[in-house]
Amino acid sequence: MVNKVILVGRLGADPEIRYTQDGAMVTNLNIATNEQWRDKEGEKQQRTEWHRVVTFRRLAEICGNYLSKGSLVYVEGRMQTRSWDDKDGNKRYTTEVVATSMQMLERKGQGSDQADAVPNTYGGMSGSDTHDDVPF
Repeated sequence: MVNKVILVGRLGADPEIRYTQDGAMVTNLNIATNEQWRDKEGEKQQRTEWHRVVTFRRLAEICGNYLSKGSLVYVEGRMQTRSWDDKDGNKRYTTEVVATSMQMLERKGQGSDQADAVPNTYGGMSGSDTHDDVPF
């Protein structure tokens, strides 16, 4: 069986940073992807889909430090649904992508209209990774 998600899109907001009880960093990203097509009348149509992405540990640090609203990113991960009870005792669910790797597709300050993407890859990172430097 396979559970793999690949997204290329833009952040709709700055990353949300929080920490687990044991101090591990967690970063939540909201990534927008667009689909465009022409309808039967030849009119251009567009639909935006929003994806909730969560990163952990070193990958979360990198996302928190280097991504911001509007950043163009490539994300790989797996789909996960989790549940919890809200303050009223109702069962709540959310489905999100747990990211295992990320590529920044633009240099810092590069606009969305730039054609040449410059990938910076961060993948397969876990809490045991000892990479202290971001390689750029």
